Amino acid sequence: MKYLDKLISKLNKSSLKLSTFKSIIGNQDRFFDNIDLEIELLISNGFPIEIKEDRVYLKTANTSIKDQIFCIVDIETTAGKAKDGQIIEIGAVKYQNGQMVDKYESLVNAREIPRKVQELTGITLDMLKDAPSLQVVMEEFKIFLEDYVFVAHAISFDYKFISNTMEQFDLGKLQNRKICTIDLAKRVIATEKYGLQFLKELLNIDLDNHHRAYSDALSSTIVLEKCLQDLPKDIKNIEDLIKFSKSDNLKVIKKDKVLNEKVQ
Repeated sequence: MKYLDKLISKLNKSSLKLSTFKSIIGNQDRFFDNIDLEIELLISNGFPIEIKEDRVYLKTANTSIKDQIFCIVDIETTAGKAKDGQIIEIGAVKYQNGQMVDKYESLVNAREIPRKVQELTGITLDMLKDAPSLQVVMEEFKIFLEDYVFVAHAISFDYKFISNTMEQFDLGKLQNRKICTIDLAKRVIATEKYGLQFLKELLNIDLDNHHRAYSDALSSTIVLEKCLQDLPKDIKNIEDLIKFSKSDNLKVIKKDKVLNEKVQ
């Protein structure tokens, strides 16, 4: 659905007439022949649009940062790709205007876990024997996520793995707007490293259970909160924030600079 980038670009500037919106979709490759069904599919997969009085609005272009609900997510898996393994734990936090408003966490039933994953996470097969199936967890999480902004630390992994897993169960492909806390931290926090464990120490985030999904999701939530507190004043809405997180305004401190400062 590459045409979504075009739609986002247009909707970020202003709302579109429903007829114009449909004409854009109608000229693209799509899942359904019926355009109305295609729009319903987009909405069900988390594309944050709303239709009012024959006009289509992009919610994230019209929602202030303080009013937006962010869904901060972390997963533990048995492999680096969904086709090679599966999710064995998922944790998520809903955050809005300085408050955690909801949470979701679940272990996931699995038949095997590589030893290195067990050592890294502390999750064993015995812990998963009574856990719900992967399909049930994905169904529950899809309902929990809705069309909120998907946030994760190193988001390309979590977002893609979850999206690919949902497709395996015919639950659709994620179309939520997304933000990476690594990318955002690089534009706000001046340091030389941006791994979650390093940022936890830097920001005095006192949470144990590193490499467990809910704990890491909660740590990432605190990183997000710290970043939101120090944004440039011209960042007003969610689309501004997404654009800023991908901008050239890096705060990264190079290692050679750090060494020089220590010598001095």
